[in-house]
Amino acid sequence: MNRQNGAERPYDVVLFGATGFVGRLTAAYLAEHAPDGFRWAVAGRSRQKLEQLREQLAEVDPRCSDLPLLTADADDATALRELAESTHVVASTVGPYLHHGERLVAACAEAGTDYADLTGEAEFVDRMYLAHDARARETGARLVHACGFDSVPHDLGVLFTVQQLPREVPLTVDGFVRSNAAFSGGTFTSALTAIGRGPQMLRAARERRLHEPRLVGRRVRAPQGSPHFDPRTGTWALPLPTLDPRIVERSARALGRYGPDFRYRHFASVKHLPVALGGTAAVGALAGAAQIPAVRDWLTSRYRPGTGPDAGRRKRSWFTVRFVGEGGGRRVYTEVSGGDPGYDETAKMLAEAALALALDDLPATSGQVTTAEAMGDALLDRLRSAGLGFRVAAVR
Repeated sequence: MNRQNGAERPYDVVLFGATGFVGRLTAAYLAEHAPDGFRWAVAGRSRQKLEQLREQLAEVDPRCSDLPLLTADADDATALRELAESTHVVASTVGPYLHHGERLVAACAEAGTDYADLTGEAEFVDRMYLAHDARARETGARLVHACGFDSVPHDLGVLFTVQQLPREVPLTVDGFVRSNAAFSGGTFTSALTAIGRGPQMLRAARERRLHEPRLVGRRVRAPQGSPHFDPRTGTWALPLPTLDPRIVERSARALGRYGPDFRYRHFASVKHLPVALGGTAAVGALAGAAQIPAVRDWLTSRYRPGTGPDAGRRKRSWFTVRFVGEGGGRRVYTEVSGGDPGYDETAKMLAEAALALALDDLPATSGQVTTAEAMGDALLDRLRSAGLGFRVAAVR
């Protein structure tokens, strides 16, 4: 439980944004997998939608017929403060986080409440570090961003890979992502928001670097890399400009197990060159369109938040992230794999992260921390038990 606040809080976990697309999936997962005696509640701005959700959850588990419902708006600082003070952990699915996330982060940092979300927005993470990391360290709150497909498979996958390599030697890890999944309106809106704010994102990153403690006696890097054919995987590797490498880099800075000199690169893995070229052109076109507000608004209107792929489409979806780690004369191939990454597996990852923060014996951390730093092997073990694959594919 939270180190500052004992069992007097009425809830172990509150799921905020429970009536959204991923929120409903996360609530259903908790209804099915939360242990006996676990005290949790769902929260959102619409009491009517929360009541409808509770009825659906009660069909999964009759105990949910009495599930507490908390109403709060993402812009209501008073309601969010009361919510944060009522629980040990808040798990939030309400994005885009740049627009709707900061007041809840601030409330959790002030109340000493652990916080987990699904953001893939680098600017939001950096701004939350600048604004709330110091207060969270004072109160004992753990602020853990990117607890879904951004960036759990990559962060914990690199941790798992590093654990297969020798200690106290320079290490390199490359990650190669493949998936056939569709995306929801909320994910598309968040991505457009982030892509359309390039200058603001770079400014926040620079300011963060000015405030972060410098590493002494160690070096950690996460360069972007360049497009190339990688003979180790037999695929074309295209750099992915996502939040994931930054999260891995911060885990490596925090944890000495990554060695005295660590480097990580992050790629999309594509088998055929024409597909690689087409994908690069499409991402470039989308990035250009996102810089024009009118075009960005039109694109957002085509994929409304709260919508997403149906159960049949999600059932056909999959992901793999293959890692190649090298150091001390050893090369190891590892793989993280699962089903639908953006929704079913993301809901599982967020729910298990919240359960770990509430229930597990974890390292004594506080402030803005990564999943590897805050939960590490505890979350990795939970996810393996929940069906995600973490395996060593080969050692050379």
